[in-house]
Amino acid sequence: MVDSSLLEASTRASAKSPVPLIDFSRWRPGSLNERKKIAEEVDAACRRIGFLVIKGHSVPPEVVAGIDRATRAFFDLPLEAKRSYSSKKPEVFRGYTEVNSTALSRAYDDEDGAPDFREGFSINRISIDGDDEYYNTDFARSMFADNIWPDAIEDFKPAWESYYRALEELASEIMQSFALALGVEQDYFEPKIRKHMTGLLASNYPEPAAETAGSIIRAGAHTDYGTVTILHADDVPGGFQVQTDDGVWRDVPIVPGAFIVNIGDMMARWTNDRWVSTIHRVVGPPRDRVIGSRRQSFAFFHYPNCDAIVECLPTCEGTTGPKYAAISAGTYLLEKLQQIQTGKAYRAP
Repeated sequence: MVDSSLLEASTRASAKSPVPLIDFSRWRPGSLNERKKIAEEVDAACRRIGFLVIKGHSVPPEVVAGIDRATRAFFDLPLEAKRSYSSKKPEVFRGYTEVNSTALSRAYDDEDGAPDFREGFSINRISIDGDDEYYNTDFARSMFADNIWPDAIEDFKPAWESYYRALEELASEIMQSFALALGVEQDYFEPKIRKHMTGLLASNYPEPAAETAGSIIRAGAHTDYGTVTILHADDVPGGFQVQTDDGVWRDVPIVPGAFIVNIGDMMARWTNDRWVSTIHRVVGPPRDRVIGSRRQSFAFFHYPNCDAIVECLPTCEGTTGPKYAAISAGTYLLEKLQQIQTGKAYRAP
């Protein structure tokens, strides 16, 4: 159970944050008019900063606790044991990745960006229809490759599958709120996300050495690439920051039981930059707060179908017309994933 005083303190901190707190408890039982009111709040947040914190969502707390516990046990394994659950193909983003093996800032116009001080574990779709031609192209066989499951942690797979399914439902509801906010039918995006290629990444940020703590960047400055990211994270020293339009880095408070939500580049392209895909990062703790600063987070990176065409919505053309050329979601994602690993842009064949 969440301590009420802690919740109140975190909520007060969120009220002072540039990221608004939105209550989603009214969504499921709400009428269309009630949902449109929530969508108006979502639209305001996405126009201003591209981030929001949502409480009152439908994800059971025991599901969050389950994945948190199982994943912490995995990251506590010896390095060699964790390495055995790494992907054997660099183009297949599955399983374990070591500290300093990626650099998120490289996908944001910084080819010399420093590696991220974190280790990770990732999966993609947990169930697909193998008889569907969609999943049997060369691209799809790589994008929807089998997940890697650590058998060293008994409850790891069921915990991750339960969390993934719960976040799938929440992401669908958020996409419905996006549709209403953008003046299209509530289910507008449903055909474009029905066969999504969403990844779930757990990150473990170790305690840094005291002499580097004040300057270390745990995850470099970047934007996300898809439609929406749903983040659950520990509330410890050294955390999540967003860059406001005046160039200042601002902390995003952790509200117990809530999720941090942000739009990604594809949503910004769909809205013709009416909505902002905001730069963010994860920083290290102050030198005097290193002890207890290990941080674990879960990012649900929601993407459309790999063949969905991302192009300006009719309601967002304005007077100048589309700013971006149409692109498939799969091609755009591969470009970014290639960059964070190598610093070199991917070019589709």
